[in-house]
Amino acid sequence: MTVGRTIGQLAKAVGVNIQTVRYYERLRLLGPSARRPSGYRIYGEHEERRLRFIKNAQALGFTLQEIAELLSLRVNSTARCGDVQRRAQAKLAQVTAKMRDLRALALVLQDLIRTCRAGQPTEQCPILTSLENEGKVTGRSRQRGRVKATIDE
Repeated sequence: MTVGRTIGQLAKAVGVNIQTVRYYERLRLLGPSARRPSGYRIYGEHEERRLRFIKNAQALGFTLQEIAELLSLRVNSTARCGDVQRRAQAKLAQVTAKMRDLRALALVLQDLIRTCRAGQPTEQCPILTSLENEGKVTGRSRQRGRVKATIDE
């Protein structure tokens, strides 16, 4: 009999749902190390480390496709740490751009909130009016792949 964890034990140990483990298996990011004669999947330490790797990489903003690439670099004998570093630098650039976009959107929302007079009826609400007027709020327009957040007055 093979010693190891069941899918439920693995999921619990890492703090994910069983369906998450099955999903990663369908994507071929993870697989059982063995199966019991009954067909139950068995997972070892390697699979637990791999699942933790996936969850930690997701927490850093990596997509499942990017995680698959990182995992393949891990087992590729010709890959170097610089290959991983370049991917991390690209992710950092994406995160930095997203932060810039979110700051711009926050400024638009702050400006909209400042224009609001809470006692007015909703048909006179400047926030709602701005949202329905084309070209009024351009916080979602794209400019060279970035969100440009401004209010046209």
